[in-house]
Amino acid sequence: MAIEILPATGERFDDAERALDSGDGPECQCQWWLLPNGPWKDASVAERTEMFRTELDDDLPPGLIAYVDGEPAGWVRVGPRTAQPRLARTRDVTASTPEPLDDPSVWAVTCFVVRSAHRGGGLMKSLLDAAVEAARDGGARVVEGYPLDPTAAKRSSNQLFRGTVAVFEEAGFTVIDRPKPDRALVSLTLRD
Repeated sequence: MAIEILPATGERFDDAERALDSGDGPECQCQWWLLPNGPWKDASVAERTEMFRTELDDDLPPGLIAYVDGEPAGWVRVGPRTAQPRLARTRDVTASTPEPLDDPSVWAVTCFVVRSAHRGGGLMKSLLDAAVEAARDGGARVVEGYPLDPTAAKRSSNQLFRGTVAVFEEAGFTVIDRPKPDRALVSLTLRD
């Protein structure tokens, strides 16, 4: 099995759509962390898709696409935390992070999609490793994640879009806080 992970850019829009074609991905279009509740509820899938397309056309790709044997198989959102405004409105984040909410050197890994056929093979870990490298290359000082712990409360695979605590810990992240038994804020310092 050959895995390649590439930036989600405009010319890879169709591949990004294919990577998101699992669980809530097609409806969400990975816009959840970008919109407050009201605009989120009001936006149609077509509008979210157009927002996503616009993001991929920007200079900084909003995420990465995993290819398995040339086929789009997974997605991860990674970028400056300030570019994901819902995070600054999420109590689990605001009450737990030691980092200033307006610091653009703090990046966040907020969304994973692994297509059903590719689950259980470590693709989420590969995506996270690549996301950390993208953050490092982008000048991040700290990378945060907000994973769930399915050992503390049973979760469906769709609910694990934030990632799992175990995968983040395996990648070197430290649990900073547990706002709830099944939720964590994790952090990895890349530079002082």
